[in-house]
Amino acid sequence: MQKIDFIIAGGGASGLQLAHRINQHKAFAKASILILESNKEKVNDRTWCYWETGDGEWDSLLEAQWKKVQFKSPTYHKTIDLGSFSYKMLRSEPFYKSIRKELDSNNNIEIRYERCTDFFDDGTAVIVNTDKGKYRCSKLFTSIFDWKPLLSQEKYPVLQQHFVGWYIKTPQAQFDHNTAVFMDFTVAQKNNTRFMYVLPTSAHEALIEYTLFSKDILDKKEYEDAIRDYLHQKNITDFEIIEVEQGSIPMSCYPFSKHNSKNVHYIGSAGGWTKASTGFTFKNISQKTADLVEHLAANKPLTSFAKKNRFWWYDLLFLDVLAKHNHLGSVLFSQMFRKNKPLRIFKFLDEKSSVFQDIQIMRSFPTILFIKQFVKRLFGARH
Repeated sequence: MQKIDFIIAGGGASGLQLAHRINQHKAFAKASILILESNKEKVNDRTWCYWETGDGEWDSLLEAQWKKVQFKSPTYHKTIDLGSFSYKMLRSEPFYKSIRKELDSNNNIEIRYERCTDFFDDGTAVIVNTDKGKYRCSKLFTSIFDWKPLLSQEKYPVLQQHFVGWYIKTPQAQFDHNTAVFMDFTVAQKNNTRFMYVLPTSAHEALIEYTLFSKDILDKKEYEDAIRDYLHQKNITDFEIIEVEQGSIPMSCYPFSKHNSKNVHYIGSAGGWTKASTGFTFKNISQKTADLVEHLAANKPLTSFAKKNRFWWYDLLFLDVLAKHNHLGSVLFSQMFRKNKPLRIFKFLDEKSSVFQDIQIMRSFPTILFIKQFVKRLFGARH
């Protein structure tokens, strides 16, 4: 059995970005890569958004970008000028096509549409089984997510960012295409953290997502009814649904890296690359894949790549509070946006803020609530 240098299980955002970065790095000019993807018909199944200053790596593929965003809640409403930042929207289909086209030009890289069923790291190589065959590789990177380890433990809270989105088109101009609605908490909260997310790509077209940060998935009808009611409240009754998105993103500080081994490394959400407190993933993937390839090029062991930092602890405390007091999400986010400028918030969420800036952010929240959770964590850590 021929030994492949790298197998990447999953041809989504993290798998394709990792392949792209390996392909671009001079240290791996002759490396063989096999990408295993179960879904041959990947099209616009995802919309990724992120904030960024200046020109970015994926700007040529963007669907839209905004210099202003709105935040709305029953207690606070503001249109926010992002200053040097832009909020950028990337749809998955052009992203998939662009990277696949690049990879197709390298004869050492192959994409096969097979489902990875299991794998085994024997310490010198990894045996990967699929529904169509068996492969042997030096390193396996997998983005295949498994909920079972998260849901079978109680040490770390597990929420989900779950949503249904309608990409709609209206005959009349209905949207301010210069402004994205980042979070609209004026919808009924129903003892959860619920908001609408509106991304207008023109005066006639927008993605409308009903999003929750909570433990349990809803029936699809409940998401759809909420979107329809929201549109009716905005006097948007005549529209065509062009596409539908549905998804669930894990929000947890569970130590995903403990499942890594000498030659197997989990990436994307499966590797804990989702920002636990917000569910944002794409920008983290861009940074993590770049760092991981440099790590590999330096011949450092895979087991030393994942590291905790102080932001992991911040996210853990935030999720502790949100899991126990899920109805307070609107209040917590309102206070953060009311008391901080966008630059400070984005630097904090990007994990690039100073300790002083961290303290300013944390002072936005109900101090007693977070101190209680900190004490519980401190006490629990002794057991």
